[in-house]
Amino acid sequence: MRRMVLAACAALAAGSLGFSAPPRVLPLDSIEGFKAFNVKPEVVRYRGQHAIRLLDRPVEGVSRGGGALVILPGTNFKNGTIEIEVAGAPREGAAEGARGFIGLAFRVKPDGSKYECFYLRPTNGRADDQLRRNHSTQYISEPGFPWELLRKDSPGVYESYVDLAAGVWTKMKIVVEGVKAQLFVNGSDQPVLIVNDLKQGETEGALALWTGLDTDGYFSNLTIR
Repeated sequence: MRRMVLAACAALAAGSLGFSAPPRVLPLDSIEGFKAFNVKPEVVRYRGQHAIRLLDRPVEGVSRGGGALVILPGTNFKNGTIEIEVAGAPREGAAEGARGFIGLAFRVKPDGSKYECFYLRPTNGRADDQLRRNHSTQYISEPGFPWELLRKDSPGVYESYVDLAAGVWTKMKIVVEGVKAQLFVNGSDQPVLIVNDLKQGETEGALALWTGLDTDGYFSNLTIR
């Protein structure tokens, strides 16, 4: 009992002095305990780093729809900062509209039915078409707020331009506070996308790796603060 009291006092003292808990680092070199939806994760080595690979393998006669989601165990998250490295590209034999969709979902419910998500469209970042460039980053929220609806109802509000290249390691940082979230890419000082009205409200849940259709995606070095 005395140890518990001392520990609580130490925690309060640390808080009063402005100390914060140390960051939690997940190297993503194992898939133990992962819960996957619409994809089978595997541990690989990619461009010099341990990584989790999510490869969209289409099944003849089956329409998968939506995106692939892999929930990470023990990652209950409400507010804070998430950093991760991702590399996405269209898979071999992908449809013409494939963009290498890759990102991170947060505040994910255990069954994957509800979540917020920021993702990238890597092949848009250096496209010759300016409109495509403007669609390089994207926010979505499930259920009820896919990219199509957000683009139709609020053009340009939930997506933006950022310089990207397909298949190379790209740093994403997501900062969440209440119903607001910001996306930073490759160490940028300023956010490349700001969302002031997270559609699921002020909730909490797990973190999950996310890819869209026809993507060959890699994830490494996840840090939670």
